[in-house]
Amino acid sequence: MKHPILLPIAALLLLVSQAPRKETPPAGADKKIAEALPAEAYAKPDKPRRLLVFSKTAGYRHASIATGKVALEKLGEETGAFEAVISDDLANFEPGRIDGFDAILFLSTTQDVFADAGDPQRLRKSLMDFVRGGKGFVGIHAATDTFFNWPEYGEMIGGYFDGHPWTAETRVHIKVEEGQEKHPLVAMFGGEPVEFKEEIYQHKDPYDSSKVHMLLRLDAEKSDPVRGIKRSDNDFGVAWARHWDEGRVFYCSLGHNHHIYWHPKVLRHYLAGIQWALGDLEVEVEK
Repeated sequence: MKHPILLPIAALLLLVSQAPRKETPPAGADKKIAEALPAEAYAKPDKPRRLLVFSKTAGYRHASIATGKVALEKLGEETGAFEAVISDDLANFEPGRIDGFDAILFLSTTQDVFADAGDPQRLRKSLMDFVRGGKGFVGIHAATDTFFNWPEYGEMIGGYFDGHPWTAETRVHIKVEEGQEKHPLVAMFGGEPVEFKEEIYQHKDPYDSSKVHMLLRLDAEKSDPVRGIKRSDNDFGVAWARHWDEGRVFYCSLGHNHHIYWHPKVLRHYLAGIQWALGDLEVEVEK
């Protein structure tokens, strides 16, 4: 004879297992982020700025997304540079509604993040019109692991993910692009390299470092030796900026590990790139 309470318990367990997993930063992250934040913006905003922080994934989901959300929200609040609207609601990309933002930030998105929209093509066109029309786009880490089936997106962001020979526990040597030491988007590094453990991407077509304004690169010779390198040209861009018609695109592949979001120089780098994408930090970007 079946016990009458077993079915309700089984149903409850099923519901719990299907519930969205709550994402939280590691213990102590809030304090570390707060201590690493810059005290002020690089430029006073021309008007209140709204930055959509979008982290929907259709493939691998990074645990550090939760930490990145906190860091970006606090970065905007502390400096007054922008309001971070953290949402994965696809309705934000609908024509008209998207115009309520000054820039869109893809935080470690993966694969086709518009696939389950009612009309994915409408959202693609809306996003592309938004950027081409003079707004901003920011990609962090896995943003290049997104929309492989949309070539125009790959062209806009500057390339597609092609593996990470340098994994999360690899010590890497990140250097400022030669000749860019005083450029406002990387001046916070003082022309000096940084070293830490981080997952670093290699990129494939349409990646071409001559078509973007390169800011940071991986120095493979000074990083831990790894396997799985596909490029023979030693060209491993880490951060770059570019114009996309009237719009501005900033990408940085740093952001896999939690500690990246409380690294003072990286946070300042993010802030400068975001403020440029928003249209407040006027700097020369050659491409």
